[in-house]
Amino acid sequence: MTAMTHAPDLFREAVAALDSVRPRPEVVLEPMRAPRRLAPWAYALSCEVTGPADVLASGRLVLLHDPDGQEGWNGVLRMVVYVRAELDRELATDPFLPAVGWSWLTDALEHTAAAYTSLGGTVTETSSARFGDIAGPARTDDLELRASWTPEDAELRSHGEAFVQLMASVVGLPPVGVSLFEQRSSSG
Repeated sequence: MTAMTHAPDLFREAVAALDSVRPRPEVVLEPMRAPRRLAPWAYALSCEVTGPADVLASGRLVLLHDPDGQEGWNGVLRMVVYVRAELDRELATDPFLPAVGWSWLTDALEHTAAAYTSLGGTVTETSSARFGDIAGPARTDDLELRASWTPEDAELRSHGEAFVQLMASVVGLPPVGVSLFEQRSSSG
């Protein structure tokens, strides 16, 4: 991150709004080094979360600011998100997975009332098989979501909250205040 003392007021306001997000206990959200070549000003948060079935996801939320704007942004601020999550084999073969993955993002933005334009992105499914002496499971399946959008103003708390909600959805955490029932074994 470039020295905040020299940052434009709009960028400082946007960073302060993102820093005001208080994630749920299962979500670890921390500042990280931002990419330097995408815009004159950048700020980034990393996220790690583990779901109820030990599903692990990691992600990044990046705030970009170019006082002159950039082609395709339709504004001077841009949010960029990248999420990677492990999948169980059954979910990885679901033909609707890309649409569901995208809906996790759009639903989170809608639920938090994050005002935005110019949303675009991709959802990618990957499968890897290990052979020979490589450690780890024989097969892994992952989902990657990459997206960006232009917030309508610098009040980005709702955008940060949408990112936290997206991460929770990816790993299967229930909404805040809802408890999962443990599967009970029947005795019989």
